[in-house]
Amino acid sequence: MTDLKGARVGIAMTGSFCTFQSAFSAFEALKAAGADLYPIQSENAYCLDTRFGAAQQMRQRLEDIAGREIWHTLQQVEPIGPKKLLDLLVIAPCTGNTLAKLANAIADTSVTMAAKSHLRNSRPVLIGISSNDGLARSARNLGALLAEKHFFFVPFRQDDCNGKPFSLVADLTLLPEAASLALEGKQMQPILR
Repeated sequence: MTDLKGARVGIAMTGSFCTFQSAFSAFEALKAAGADLYPIQSENAYCLDTRFGAAQQMRQRLEDIAGREIWHTLQQVEPIGPKKLLDLLVIAPCTGNTLAKLANAIADTSVTMAAKSHLRNSRPVLIGISSNDGLARSARNLGALLAEKHFFFVPFRQDDCNGKPFSLVADLTLLPEAASLALEGKQMQPILR
């Protein structure tokens, strides 16, 4: 397993607000493993207050973990590829909406532009899925990215098979190990937990 010490890791968050706390814990584990973190948020993740917390509090927590200001505009993330700023881009949580954009090469948010820019150098993108329709309409996008080179997934499971039978969520406690393997070009197994 690759050592994360000194690895430049972009930690990008999209609007699955209910999983922010587990994402923060996973990012803290990446930092504890020695990764150098670069925080990125989609516009919704950056701006929206929700029942899970105020946007300002969430931004502050992410910046405290990373020790840097959040990149949240297209202009801020576009240089990631040309300047080779990152070794790995983690998108966690990754919503079904973002998954669809990635699968169809749409780069109209800060997170999808970060991925597009990062991928120009054939560098790995690690996805921590969080989608209520991961086994429904978003399944085709999940399948497309599973088959793509340079995309890796944090192992995932059904979120609530009775209450939300189509929902998928990544086991973000596995993020440091999945990140290490993605840096080696390997998918952590088993992918379904």
